[in-house]
Amino acid sequence: MNKIYFASFFFFLSTLCYSQKIKVVDQYSLSPIEGVLFTCSPTIFGFTDIHGEINATIFQDADSIKINIIGFHTQLLSFSEIKENNFTISMVEKNILLDEIVLSASKFEENENEIPQKIHVLSAKDIRFLGQQTTADVLQSTGNVLIQKSQMGGGSPIIRGFEANKVLMVLDGVRLNNAIYRGGHLQNIISMDNNTLEKIEIVFGPGSVTYGSDALGGVMHFFTKNPILKSDSAKKNKISGGAFLRQATANSEITGNANVNFGFKKIGFFSNVTFSNFGDLKQGSLRNPLNKDFGKRFYYAERINGKDSMVANKNPNIQKFSGYKQYDFLQKILYKKNQNQMHILNFQYSTTSNIPRYDRLSEYSTDKTLKNAAWYYGPQKRMLTSYTLQIDSSRTFFDHARFIIANQNIEESRHNRGFNSNNLNHRTEKVNVLSANLDLNKVKGIFDIKYGVEYTRNQVNSSAVQENINSGDIKPLDTRYPGKGSKMQTIAAYASNASKISDKIIFSQGIRYSSTNLNSELDTTFYPFPFTNIKQKSSATNGQLGLVYNLAHDLKLNALISSGFRAPNVDDVSKVFESTPGKVIVPNSNLKPEYTYNAEIGISKIINNQIKLESTAYYTWCKNIISTNNAQFNGQDSINYDGKMSKVISLSNNKKGFIYGLNAGISAEISKIFSFVTTINYTHGRIKTDSVNSPLDHIPPIFGKLNVVMNTKKLRVEFFVLYNGWKKIKDYGTSGEDNEVYATSEGMPAWYTLNLRSMYTFNQNIQLQIALENILDQNYRVFASGISAPGRNLMLTLRGSF
Repeated sequence: MNKIYFASFFFFLSTLCYSQKIKVVDQYSLSPIEGVLFTCSPTIFGFTDIHGEINATIFQDADSIKINIIGFHTQLLSFSEIKENNFTISMVEKNILLDEIVLSASKFEENENEIPQKIHVLSAKDIRFLGQQTTADVLQSTGNVLIQKSQMGGGSPIIRGFEANKVLMVLDGVRLNNAIYRGGHLQNIISMDNNTLEKIEIVFGPGSVTYGSDALGGVMHFFTKNPILKSDSAKKNKISGGAFLRQATANSEITGNANVNFGFKKIGFFSNVTFSNFGDLKQGSLRNPLNKDFGKRFYYAERINGKDSMVANKNPNIQKFSGYKQYDFLQKILYKKNQNQMHILNFQYSTTSNIPRYDRLSEYSTDKTLKNAAWYYGPQKRMLTSYTLQIDSSRTFFDHARFIIANQNIEESRHNRGFNSNNLNHRTEKVNVLSANLDLNKVKGIFDIKYGVEYTRNQVNSSAVQENINSGDIKPLDTRYPGKGSKMQTIAAYASNASKISDKIIFSQGIRYSSTNLNSELDTTFYPFPFTNIKQKSSATNGQLGLVYNLAHDLKLNALISSGFRAPNVDDVSKVFESTPGKVIVPNSNLKPEYTYNAEIGISKIINNQIKLESTAYYTWCKNIISTNNAQFNGQDSINYDGKMSKVISLSNNKKGFIYGLNAGISAEISKIFSFVTTINYTHGRIKTDSVNSPLDHIPPIFGKLNVVMNTKKLRVEFFVLYNGWKKIKDYGTSGEDNEVYATSEGMPAWYTLNLRSMYTFNQNIQLQIALENILDQNYRVFASGISAPGRNLMLTLRGSF
């Protein structure tokens, strides 16, 4: 009996010893790293699980274990060395990546070295470290995308001189651009909570073969986090979560976030909620002596004893009536039937308080009184529900398949009242979007074929009333879009192929056909339109040819010829609205699709695995460009709109134009502690009308970023500089979309900011972030913006997880 007890005790000790786990964590964040490969012989290997753990048993007594994963420096350790470090391995992140995996170029996983387009990737860790207030601010922080703002609650991305409805936003495989995305400036990007994002991929240049209409300047694909399932080695269900609280001084921000994950073997749930409260934004105080009052808010409107009054602002650097609140909610359910089949239900809801339109509130009339007593966007509501079926199993017609069906409900509204007017105008738009996508991938020999079909249907309803704020009387008002409703639907099919001709050469081709139908029913109650119905049917065929030549593992050449298109939408053909002060847009039923033809060439070179040089040059020809031009309405060049005579303009197709530019960057890993990155972007665009070249709208000045990062155990620190060159007034677009009225008489002055951010990890569960932005308190505005950027801004974020 004693022998049995002794044997049992010995077996228990042996099992305890052999069940020892090795844990792999990120050096500065201490977060576990999944998928790390351990190898000590061709037949002895393994990967870490979702906890960053791997069983130590099979590596006992090994003299050399190779530990590696993409994005981190490889390590060679003996088992005894791992044991001396208490079975914990800290991995150091690489700043020079050779083979990053991306999804956005073709909707399926690809190695970046095999793609002929420039792509910028931001991981969840990058987004968390940036610690920005909105997704628009995250993109601005890349140094490769410029963000225009008409109010603090906004952000309109500019990519390669294209903006708003000429760049495409995609969220979890669902296109967000809808029938009322306009050509001016859009704030819809803030409805995506950056705290839920697993990754952002930005594809530069036309993406119409894969994504269809609107992808002229590029595609921004946002991926939200999926639920994490219980690993096979875990004994308990996976329950985890986190929360953070952030405060910022420039706009008195208070943001709170909480998330929780429940993971079982086959089903998982991920929930996230974020609340933000932004106060009035304080701009920088350090101004150019030549523009010492630029951007100052001397007066604001206030209703006193039933009368509008101009109230002196005690601090002109406080941009009164710029604050707002935002609420975001996400719920995902993942069911993994087996290794080859996965189902995802995705529910997202975002809404805001009223968002003041700051640029309009800062305008003055010729008599030096404020033009508007009130101008604000109503709550911006976005609700998305989608179902995704993903199959990864070799079949006759596909190896990988993804089907997504989604429904979106969007509501936005505009509310304005002139100074000393009792009439408050309310205009509301509701859009319902139904979409379905089927994408398939088949590899056969040297051919990697992707193909699919897409269907979208947009239903737009507009309503408007005018409210007398004294009497409460309500009466009908003209709507922004046709009062009797609009419909727009698109059917498309595409196919592409990447042929790996050799280990060095990849040749790709692609083609897409799209057919669009639009129908709008106009209401002639307020304006005697010469037509009561707008019907459009258009189609477009576009394609691309790409070549990647990897001369060596550290030298890549790529070339791309591609075309893009954008079908006119409801906003283009039927809108009636004041686009800029004193100018009103009227419908044009004769619009045609606009096209681009793009050629680009790129080169990237890695030196000693420490320095990466890359550059891309491009030239884009534009045909049938849709832009605003002087027009007439029933023979008149001006009409009465909102009680004042306004000049008539309309969207129309200009003959042609061109944009060319250059993007360049240097990344250097000075040591395992220090790294350096710099980017620069140059864009030039002109539109040709009647043999005259004039500036094209939305062309940014030269801009970029320079940063130095220090990574040590538990601590990451980044010093960075954001900068913009001069945008001279002579280079502003003639249509008014560049908001010349909100610039100085010389245009938008050049600017730069010095910034510092850091993150310290106390342990795996607690992190503290401290950032000081615009250290010198510079006063500046981003090109085409109607609100000044934040002044000196101290941000504190405390994060916790379990």
